[in-house]
Order: sequence, then structure tokens, then C-alpha cells
Amino acid sequence: MLKIKEGFRGERLISLPSLAIEELKNDELGKELYLSNMGYYPNAKFHYCEKEENEPSNYILVYCTKGEGWLEFNHKKSKVYADQFFILPKEESYAYGSSKENPWSIYWIYFDGKKAEYFSRGFCYPQSLPCNAQSKLKNKLDLFEEIFDCLQKEYSTENMLYASSVLFHFLGSIRCMNPNKKETETIKESNIVEVVLSFMQENMHKRLTLQDIASHVNLSISYFSRIFIAQVGTSPSKYLTQLRMKKACNYLEGTDMKVNQISPLVGFDDPLYFSRLFTIYLKQSPTKYREAKCCHTFFLNATQSQHHIAI
Repeated sequence: MLKIKEGFRGERLISLPSLAIEELKNDELGKELYLSNMGYYPNAKFHYCEKEENEPSNYILVYCTKGEGWLEFNHKKSKVYADQFFILPKEESYAYGSSKENPWSIYWIYFDGKKAEYFSRGFCYPQSLPCNAQSKLKNKLDLFEEIFDCLQKEYSTENMLYASSVLFHFLGSIRCMNPNKKETETIKESNIVEVVLSFMQENMHKRLTLQDIASHVNLSISYFSRIFIAQVGTSPSKYLTQLRMKKACNYLEGTDMKVNQISPLVGFDDPLYFSRLFTIYLKQSPTKYREAKCCHTFFLNATQSQHHIAI
């Protein structure tokens, strides 16, 4: 099998000079956390990297933006999906690489310092980043690009310390993105659908995206979708729409609310779009559905009344 460590079309690399790194080690801020190398590999087919135990190195952060890859660490091999990251310790052996069928695109950063071990602790296996509107990391790619832009200009002390500060922010956000979660705690696959269904029911009125739902269980969109489809038999988006249509039917049958009052209660700001989607799923408009149900209810009540009189 072909193995390539670097040299990909469109890649970007930055490597700080050894004198600059020594300067950072002696700086009040720099000695706490500094980066030595970073890069971006787009569509990195056949990418492969391996490190032996005790081989000189720094901590490394790898963040997958697209595609898939794999990580082998501590005798365990894990798949890596889009919007997942891992941080590896500098003393241990490991290997990682890109999927052959769906090559990954990754950002990576070598870093060290007094706080490096703290920021890397508990992240040695692939983990998903939350990407919803409330996430501290919604502009995570901008942070990587900010470091690139800063260091590509010049290796001045000011620029290197600024890059360290941006890295502080990124790693700090990862560390604090769920302070109540234990480092080793993960949701078992068998419970994922149960957790998600409850989340959908409770937040049906909101404009949920697939990313919002996947982030709730701390998984990438692709991995979460595969688990959901395997257990439910349909996609998360389609299932959520079905839940919304069922709830809308309840409102149409049990209340006198107008269509433009019901639509935001089931997650649709645009009543016209809601009506079109309802018609596709129920084969009739919301108004026709309500009329049909009212007629059916009236017929049942009348029949029951006649039966009661006959008795």
C-alpha cells in the first residue's frame, strides 16, 4: 500500500525555526503553550504518519474537516470522521492515516509547553466538535486560518505569541466545551437513538439542523446518520419531519389555531413552506385535512347518537 507523509496538492506547511522556538520557551506566555509546526493537507489520499515510542516529538492535534481516516493508538484502531479531532501525547507510539475510499482533509499542529499535557489529556481518541450556533467553536476553521495568516507574514515575537494565544483559545474551548462531562464518558450506540428521539421531541419547535442533532450526542454527522438509519430505517431529517407532521395533525384536529399559528410550533417559520410540505406528506393541505377530520368526527358522533336513541 502506498504511504505518503506529506507532499499533497494544495498543502500548506509552517515550521518555526529552532531559535524562534527557544525564544518562546523563555517567554512568560510562550513557555506555557507554543506551536512548532502546523499544516493543512487537502484531500490527502494515501496519507500516513507513524511515531515510535519515545521518539522525539511534541504533542499533536489533528482535526479532520472532510472525508475519513483512522487512528491506531494504545493497541486500538479507531475510525476518524469529518468534524472529529484527536490529540496525541509526545511520549507514546501511534499511527494514523487517510481512508483510501474517502480521503480526509486535515489541519494539524505540533505544540508543547507547560500546559500542553493539560490540554491534551483525555483526547487521545477521535472526538466530535460541537458545531451548532451556541458552540464556542462555531468558527473553529477561522482559528486555524488565523494562525496560518499570522505566521506566514513573519516569525516575529509578537506574531508567535499571538499564534500561541489563538491556540490557547482553541484548546481551551475544547477543554471547556462540556465541563460536566467526564473525560471517559461516551454515549453507547444502543442509547444514541433514544437520546436523539427525546431531543427531537423536546426541540421540535426549533430550527434544528442535522449538525445540531449530531452534536447533541457528540458525533460527526456522517457517523451519527449511519447509526440512526441502521436502527430506525430512515434518515434523521426525514424522521424529524415525520414527527413534525404528526404534531401538526394533532394541532389541526384538537385546536382551532390557524395554519400560520401552527407552523412555528412545529419548527417552520414560513407557513407556505409548511403547507407545501404537509401536502406532500399527507396528500392533502392542512385546511383539507382539518375539514376531513371534522366531517369524520361529526359522522361518528351522529352515528353514536342515533344508536343511543335506538337503544
